[in-house]
Amino acid sequence: MAARSGNGSSMTSVEKQRVMYPDFTAPSVDKVMVEERAGSLGKRSIKKEAKVAGLYLAISMMDLTTLEGKDSPGKVTQLCQKAMHPSASPGVPPCAAICVYPKLVPVAKRALAGSTVKVASVATSFPSGLSALEVKLEDVRRAVEWGADEIDMVIDRGAFLAGEHTRVFDEIAATKEACGQAHLKVILETGELHTYDNVRRASRIAMLAGADFIKTSTGKVVPAATPPVTLVMLEAIRDFYIETGKLIGMKPAGGIRTAKQVLHYLVLVKETLGDAWLTPDLFRIGASTLLNDVLMQLEKERTGAYQSGDYFSKD
Repeated sequence: MAARSGNGSSMTSVEKQRVMYPDFTAPSVDKVMVEERAGSLGKRSIKKEAKVAGLYLAISMMDLTTLEGKDSPGKVTQLCQKAMHPSASPGVPPCAAICVYPKLVPVAKRALAGSTVKVASVATSFPSGLSALEVKLEDVRRAVEWGADEIDMVIDRGAFLAGEHTRVFDEIAATKEACGQAHLKVILETGELHTYDNVRRASRIAMLAGADFIKTSTGKVVPAATPPVTLVMLEAIRDFYIETGKLIGMKPAGGIRTAKQVLHYLVLVKETLGDAWLTPDLFRIGASTLLNDVLMQLEKERTGAYQSGDYFSKD
């Protein structure tokens, strides 16, 4: 039966969309203001005690990632060991998760058994996201069946930029359903969205469609995570919480390589969302090379001297 409008006539396609879909409208972003604020928050002076506490916290929020064509069970197992035991120094926590391709999920699951470290997997035809929806959903179901606790999906940026927002929404919602109990992180690939307004709108669409986290980047596109883009997404999360009461997590990924940078991101979170988001349940950092620099800084604070880079494992 055809849908009927309020006056009894058949509904147009536009009217149906208004009824079926939530409002994707997002406020316009002031480019100058967001870049100035992100820059100013990066200049905050942090006392030694707060710096050390922040670096320990950052380790507990890291998703150690290996997403290369030459990935092997041995490499993944080694990375899992590092995630569980980043350092022999006392007090260093385990990382939050290991992120791998679906085929290597069973390897990571076995290696991490009995630990608190989660297994995340990129699915939905990472990193392009350009396969047919059924192919992407099967990718997700298989990763979950093999033991993935978290799924990192990429949106179809071409569809988004073409204005097909309902299609992007539908794909995210279908992926969320395919995840079952696994958490869903939605990667916007902000480096391909061109404007802050697009980042803000894509963030809202992802959250409305059921994302547990929104994530900046695949790490395969430049620019990846930047402080201004992260601030735009954090503000979208803040406004979504005010509107719905739902707490959505945030994950900047790609290009975060130093302890100084990661402390900047923690300041952005604290000043925008508050202490409630300073937990691995609501904030993650995707970084393949960051961990060693954080460990070097912690050793410097503990011993007064820098350790050689060779002191830490490369994977």
